[in-house]
Amino acid sequence: MSESIRNSIKLPPEQEAIRVKCFHPSGTFTEFAREEIEQSIPQRFEKIVAGYPDRLAITMGDRSLTYGELNKVANRLAHKIFDRDSQLPTALAVKTGFSAVIGHLAILKAGNFSVRLNPSAPRARTAHMLADSGAGLILTDDESYSVTREWAKNKLPLVNMDDKDDNRAENNLGLSISPSAYAYIGYTSGSTGQTKGRVKTHREVLHAVRNLANDSHVGANDRVAVFSGNFLGKHAEEALLNGALLFPFDLRKHGISDLPAWLIQNEITICKFFPTAFRYLMASLSGGETFSTLRLIRLEGESVYRRDVRLFRDHFSSACLLINSFSSTESGTVCRYFIDGNLQITGNRVPVGYPVEGVEVLLVDESGREVGINQPGEITVRSRFLPSGYWKKPVTTDDKFRSGSGSGDALVYLTGDLGQRATDGCLEHLGRKDLQIRIRSFRVDIGEVEATLADYPGITETAVIATDDPLGNKKLVAYFVANTASLPTVTSLRNFLEDKLPDYMIPSLFVNLEKIPLTATGKIDRRSLLRPEPNRPDLERPYRRASTEVEKSLVQIWQEVLDVRPVGVHDNFFDLGGHSLAATRIVSQVIKQFQLEIPLQSLLQSPTVAEMAVVFTEYQGKKLGEKELDSILAELESLTEEEAQRLVSEGISKDPNK
Repeated sequence: MSESIRNSIKLPPEQEAIRVKCFHPSGTFTEFAREEIEQSIPQRFEKIVAGYPDRLAITMGDRSLTYGELNKVANRLAHKIFDRDSQLPTALAVKTGFSAVIGHLAILKAGNFSVRLNPSAPRARTAHMLADSGAGLILTDDESYSVTREWAKNKLPLVNMDDKDDNRAENNLGLSISPSAYAYIGYTSGSTGQTKGRVKTHREVLHAVRNLANDSHVGANDRVAVFSGNFLGKHAEEALLNGALLFPFDLRKHGISDLPAWLIQNEITICKFFPTAFRYLMASLSGGETFSTLRLIRLEGESVYRRDVRLFRDHFSSACLLINSFSSTESGTVCRYFIDGNLQITGNRVPVGYPVEGVEVLLVDESGREVGINQPGEITVRSRFLPSGYWKKPVTTDDKFRSGSGSGDALVYLTGDLGQRATDGCLEHLGRKDLQIRIRSFRVDIGEVEATLADYPGITETAVIATDDPLGNKKLVAYFVANTASLPTVTSLRNFLEDKLPDYMIPSLFVNLEKIPLTATGKIDRRSLLRPEPNRPDLERPYRRASTEVEKSLVQIWQEVLDVRPVGVHDNFFDLGGHSLAATRIVSQVIKQFQLEIPLQSLLQSPTVAEMAVVFTEYQGKKLGEKELDSILAELESLTEEEAQRLVSEGISKDPNK
């Protein structure tokens, strides 16, 4: 049997039994046929319009359009775009979901493909995207007109979709558009920060929409919420290409606090969150809300933890299902996992489940060979519905995409995410490869640290980053949000983690925040988590300054090695972010400065400056010879992490009371 997770429409019986529970009680679903992906997006949309011309298609605030009205508005704009005779990409620069839907439909109906721009983005970024895409036209609205006019600077034609032009034809253009034609370019920043354009064809979009719709029976009686600004993505197309009613909600503009009432008032049946945004929603609930119409919540884009499932079960009815899924902007949704009120979650991280139709998932090691059961490997997607690569970036494309040997016209995409699979093919997402780092020679999964810290009572949000200490070595900094009256101390957090994680996975610093910063799409914005100042953490024992010359000298050494200021004489070494190698560095610096013949274990058994100072008074006058000093320092400086850990475990106490 191959080690890959093979493509199959069929789910294991337990998963299939849960999946069918989410079907809409009205039973009005019409299957999205496989052959219908072999057309253009406008063709599919116009078929839906013909079936539901008077049904509402989109509602945002006090504005609504039926499918028939939306089609006519998009057609008038499409004729205007088509008359420009531009076959180049069309830049769509709008702030609201309403304008985004109309503009994107119009661009596709005109036979062009869109480049999605954010009018609030930095000028340099948009300038790069306009130049890189080769856009021949900018489509905007009244709200964003002044900004986009500056972008155009008389070099690019500018079309304002809000200009009144009642003389334009409202009929479908009826262009022959290949399913292999581009539908849009979406620019994203990778881990390096370099923007790159991912291209999607009509066929690829329709394949993703078909999988979403058929999996969850999305139909005309559904009311689908999408939480973003000017980029609505596949979940908006899922609604509009299946006759559902779309409700865009801009989280950055309106915030989380109004969302619960909005979901209830608009009788939302389906919504999708990034897990971080979902946790903020859960924290905003009073417990008295009744989401009687909500039948499906999708989570994707970040790791989901067992705690999230508990929150889901606490606040939503047994008729509502949770779907955890793995997706990427390049591949679309790859795997999904259905969760009801009874499914047992055994691990801390919730699986992402089983492949969708038309997709194979393989896990490979650094050499590209498939790994075995319960072994970590890079999640690699094989499908004929993958994009051909990145726009005008052949080197980046070759790095991430491969030809799928023996798979017809299938391609292989290296996601940059890690996973492992169970014997039945169920996939667990282990986080991004770039979040797998080395701390003092040990591999650390940042996601595991975040998940473990999230289990601390009262902590609602966590984010962990790696930063450099003064010597250039990596250390972990943990940020957390707590909903308790009194904040947990560093001592209590460390004690909690010590029972669950090895020494090298325990963060050196803990920082309390009122809110974890999010990106525009609702993910953790790790780049905004700045390295904190090297201030003394909040410890259980009060700060006491050094009072003797020896204590002052020791404090100076501790501050330099631990990069913490000020250090109190009763502060515990580990509570200050100390670890095995740091302990040996402190001992090395102490011996070098004082040159006393002190047994190493006596120093290592001193977890505070005050206790270390006592040791010095016992060995005053016992000076080391030059050869002895050089020998001891050479021994300390050559210790590996494992040797340092062993030495420290035999000496210094982690318990400040010992």
